[in-house]
Amino acid sequence: MYITQGRQGRLGMWKYLPIPILFIGLMGINYLVVKMLGNDVTAIMEQQISSKGKNRFFAENMIFFVVLLGGLFFWVRYVHQQSILSLTTIRKKVDWNRVFFVFFLMASFIIVSTLIVYYTSPETYQVNFKPMPFLILTLIAIVLVPIQTSFEEYLFRGYMMQGLGLAVKNKWAPLILTSVLFGIMHSANPEVEKIGPILMVYYIGTGLFLGIITLMDEGLELALGFHAANNLITVLLVTADWTALQTESIFIDVSDPSAGFEILMPILIVFPIFIYILSKKYKWSNWKDKLFGKVPSAVPEKEVTE
Repeated sequence: MYITQGRQGRLGMWKYLPIPILFIGLMGINYLVVKMLGNDVTAIMEQQISSKGKNRFFAENMIFFVVLLGGLFFWVRYVHQQSILSLTTIRKKVDWNRVFFVFFLMASFIIVSTLIVYYTSPETYQVNFKPMPFLILTLIAIVLVPIQTSFEEYLFRGYMMQGLGLAVKNKWAPLILTSVLFGIMHSANPEVEKIGPILMVYYIGTGLFLGIITLMDEGLELALGFHAANNLITVLLVTADWTALQTESIFIDVSDPSAGFEILMPILIVFPIFIYILSKKYKWSNWKDKLFGKVPSAVPEKEVTE
């Protein structure tokens, strides 16, 4: 059982508190700063991009996650004395086939859906392709975006899912709580300010989807692949001047963003289809127990998993 993997190493529930408190505290401070600055945030981003260029600005935003992921791994390995493998999966080794399968599935969906919009509503996108800036962006993104998405998955669907599950001894509470916290983490994004609070439904729904596939598959591989594809292909293919990640992408979305059905479509249509495909491919069963069952009590293990 994936959640019980957290018992490998040296337990101590207090150890689970500093990392989430620190990260959520940083997000809270960021949110307050954004609210205090109001519309000046957009002006600040424009000024930074103007002086540094999109690629440098993007790289500086992404590099912070290298420190965060390294810090999380250090804490798990040397404070919890838990292996990174047990934080990742119940399998004997990371199943990279799972990572790449869902990566290419999601990447294909994004590319096809973007091209459909481009050819049916060409006024939506402005072609922005510049060979050298795009090549530089591609190199930066391939290295740093998977680190950014992996940090979020290891923190929410890994570390916090296991810690909360062991604390409350059930699976539904960590599934819901980590999904809500994942949504709250994005609340300071300029997209929320531009489109409105309904966008939080998308973020929380995405967190719920990622939590479901993690619990059903007993590991992070699918969530890691999906999240990496979603962010990497998006920053390379299409961005907008009102998003948190503004890049030298192939297209720029010049349409006026609105809180329409497209916000709910992934939750109501796309994510259920993905869950169906993955459940058939990996032969998921026992849904009720894996999503809503209890986490069995056990005496904490004192050995360190290598």
